[in-house]
Amino acid sequence: MIRFFLKLVFILIIVVACLLAYGLFLPAGPQSQQLVQLKPGSSARRIAADLKQAGIIRSQYAFLLWHYLSGDKALKAGEYAFDHPAGAREVYNRIARGDIYFHTVVVPEGFNMFDIAGAVQAAGLGSREDFLQVAHTQTSLVRDLDPHAPSLEGYLFPDTYHFTRTQSMHDIVAAMVHRFRQASHEIGLSGDVHKVVTMASIVEKETAVAEERPIVAGVFQNRLARNMVLATDPSVIYAALLNDRYRGTIYQSDLQFNSPYNTYKIAGLPPGPICNPGRDSLTAAMHPATTDYLYFVSDNQGHHRFARTEREHAVNVAAYRRAVTQTER
Repeated sequence: MIRFFLKLVFILIIVVACLLAYGLFLPAGPQSQQLVQLKPGSSARRIAADLKQAGIIRSQYAFLLWHYLSGDKALKAGEYAFDHPAGAREVYNRIARGDIYFHTVVVPEGFNMFDIAGAVQAAGLGSREDFLQVAHTQTSLVRDLDPHAPSLEGYLFPDTYHFTRTQSMHDIVAAMVHRFRQASHEIGLSGDVHKVVTMASIVEKETAVAEERPIVAGVFQNRLARNMVLATDPSVIYAALLNDRYRGTIYQSDLQFNSPYNTYKIAGLPPGPICNPGRDSLTAAMHPATTDYLYFVSDNQGHHRFARTEREHAVNVAAYRRAVTQTER
């Protein structure tokens, strides 16, 4: 009887060991990327159950056994990406060290807050509307730099960011503002920050050629000094975006639209930046070139032609139109 009982115990031990080995060592999980969110405050038991339900591990009990054998380490909440079958030990080690998944958001120079909102949404970090709500309202983040900022436009610095889904929309926006502070310190941003960033945003939108940016900034400074309208198309587009009326191109009605951002109708700088400028444009706005230029127009080759008088400008405009016509043939 005792011998039979011992055999039974031995068989049970073998069966349990096999089941645990099956759960610990045999790989499970997807062949392509699968994201699993482990909620903050989850116990090890809850995490094991969530992983089992998602098909990432074969046995939650084997996972828990390894957890206790490993010293009951703290398991870190967050979003994890699983892209190949793996054993429970590999899965456990990743969660114990917090190998969480980061979503990449690329913000190129010249993106406005509407563009960034779309990029954040495309990265799966939240809705476009939630981002814009924070960007419109959380101006306290730059109050010391720009007491008159109508939004955070201009202060969401262009860069490549890596965020987790545990970060709030406020965290995401604050990280971009923090990056602006770092960059502005590095380039020695000085003067009236509101005016500098607003001018830099216009320069950023008007030319992608680094060496032209101080000249473009100089043109706009010359126009401001003569109380001439800036007459810059990007500000008209921005006015349309703010009023949810932009249709992909500028119409005559846009040029006549009553908005403080319409620089065809109102002299001076617009109320705030129209995009988020990079280092070169910020530097150009701080140090505009000293010239007599009052006008510029594209040469249809990626650069611009500059002019001192309306007559010179008319010649350059005619050259631009001819170039466009030849390109279209």
